[in-house]
Amino acid sequence: MLTLQHHRLQPVAHCVSPHADDRPDSTDISLLVVHGISLPAGQFGGPYINDLFLGRLDCSAHEDFAVLEGLRVSAHCLIRRDGSIVQYVDFDQRAWHAGVSEWQGRERCNDFSIGIELEGTDNTPYTELQYRSLAAMAAVIQENYPAITDSRIVGHEDIAPGRKTDPGPAFNWHHFRTLLHAQKAINNTRK
Repeated sequence: MLTLQHHRLQPVAHCVSPHADDRPDSTDISLLVVHGISLPAGQFGGPYINDLFLGRLDCSAHEDFAVLEGLRVSAHCLIRRDGSIVQYVDFDQRAWHAGVSEWQGRERCNDFSIGIELEGTDNTPYTELQYRSLAAMAAVIQENYPAITDSRIVGHEDIAPGRKTDPGPAFNWHHFRTLLHAQKAINNTRK
């Protein structure tokens, strides 16, 4: 069972990203953004996502990485294909995941959001283990940051339309929300 202690999920792997900073208001955490990522595109399981978020990606390792040269990006967490979770940025800190973004008239979503990356692509079905890990994580996040209501869990495509497409049509929002509601019910019985 996931828990949150000092803005860190437990028990998960922790790797501290240098691509983060203080939020303008650390009490204003009111949006959860779901992303999809694979490096190289369409390939899973390698070290490259981790290297990117930790600022040590060798951009000569693959021809597709040239466009990433100098990029400083992070997410709060990554969920691998096997459902394992890595946390890079404490939730009270600002991760650099959203870029140019806007939600309900408010710009700079990094300031008030938590960013979760799923290892995948827009058109490759995400795994059941990923959905279960995401639901468990989202339930704990909502419990600790109550401004993140169900309607404030969105895709990157929703906060950067026309610029971003992830997590894409392969992400089954209905299935995720069903699992999330079930997880919250389980968590409530454990209190």
